[in-house]
Parts: sequence; C-alpha cells; structure tokens
Amino acid sequence: MFEATKDQIQEWKKKHGVTDIIVYEVDDFRGYFRKPTRQELSYAAVASNQMKDAVKYSDVLMNSCWLGGDREIIERDEYFLGASPLIEALSEAKTGEIKKL
Repeated sequence: MFEATKDQIQEWKKKHGVTDIIVYEVDDFRGYFRKPTRQELSYAAVASNQMKDAVKYSDVLMNSCWLGGDREIIERDEYFLGASPLIEALSEAKTGEIKKL
C-alpha cells in the first residue's frame, strides 16, 4: 500500500493550491486525490456528453485529480467502479445562504 509522506502531502497542497487531500483506500490500495477545478468539472461534463456517461465522467475526474498512490484504484475496473463515493467527495461544494434585502 502506497503511503504518502507528510512532506509529499504538503508539496501536493502547495503545488495545486488546495487545503485538503482526499485519501481513498480499498483492500491494500490507497490513492490520493485533490478537488477538481471548474475547468476540470466542465471538461468532464463535455467529455461525458453532458454527464450522460457516468463512467466517462468519473474516469475524467479521477484521472484529473489523481496525485499519487496505487494506480490499481483507477486502472482496475472492480476498484474504479467501487469508487463512486469518491466522485461525490471530489465534487463536494460549499453552499451559502441567499438573503433578500
């Protein structure tokens, strides 16, 4: 199982301008991901025919946001298909409150 060092995690955060790294573990495999940019979300939507192809959408996002780890997670179908909760975590957004003044 791949394990990133604290220095590697800090390097990823600095390089990609992110505060959070998402770790996904399954069996003896571990992958490290960052959240996608707006451009990457847009590209994934276009590449997946406006999200009509969920597998393509997941594939584009997982590969775009991959930082390091055991590539089996995104290369082997049984692990890739089981990682659907990861896509939700990668795409999680903060919501605010709308007020009328």
